[in-house]
Amino acid sequence: MVKIVSLFLIGMLILAMFGRLRFPGSKRLKSAKCKHCGRFRIGKGPCACGQGD
Repeated sequence: MVKIVSLFLIGMLILAMFGRLRFPGSKRLKSAKCKHCGRFRIGKGPCACGQGD
């Protein structure tokens, strides 16, 4: 039983390492944030704070 749980946890660690290497859409998520306040912008308009682009 302990062997099964340890193999499962090792497998999850390996999957997590591969997920950190290349997360799909990370560039698009970074560009969706306001550079001034850090909130996410919805749509193509300016940020609600009025200072971001």
